[in-house]
Amino acid sequence: MNELFDLYQEIILDHNKRPRNFRAMEEPTHWASGNNPLCGDELFVYVKMVNGRVEDVSFQGEGCAISRASASLMTGELMGKTLEEAKAEFARIKGMFIGDADVPVTLEEMGNIASLSGVRRFPARIKCATLAWHAFDAAVDDRGEVTTE
Repeated sequence: MNELFDLYQEIILDHNKRPRNFRAMEEPTHWASGNNPLCGDELFVYVKMVNGRVEDVSFQGEGCAISRASASLMTGELMGKTLEEAKAEFARIKGMFIGDADVPVTLEEMGNIASLSGVRRFPARIKCATLAWHAFDAAVDDRGEVTTE
């Protein structure tokens, strides 16, 4: 179990130090800002939808390690998915964080996203981990901004 915990921690630290798709997008079709006033995380999520698919997704902003790692993992997870698939993935992630027994939390079943599963033991950090996902959802729904408050 310690080896798995160490691996999960390594994945989170790697995505925090070297976040994937950490950039402004030149011509997004959708975007939204996300703010977590409790800890000061503030992210901007940019999405390019083409023919109902997420062709590109990126983010910028400041946040804690959990927030940045989750945003980085999210961009890789949602790339190429249909809007319906992306929204289903967000629902699955929320289920993982609340401890839904129907949501698998292994690397084999969830990929590197499973590295965030330990966050559910710290309820205050769930907002950090879901901020980018909420911002993505706000972007594709053209809501412009979202807060965890």
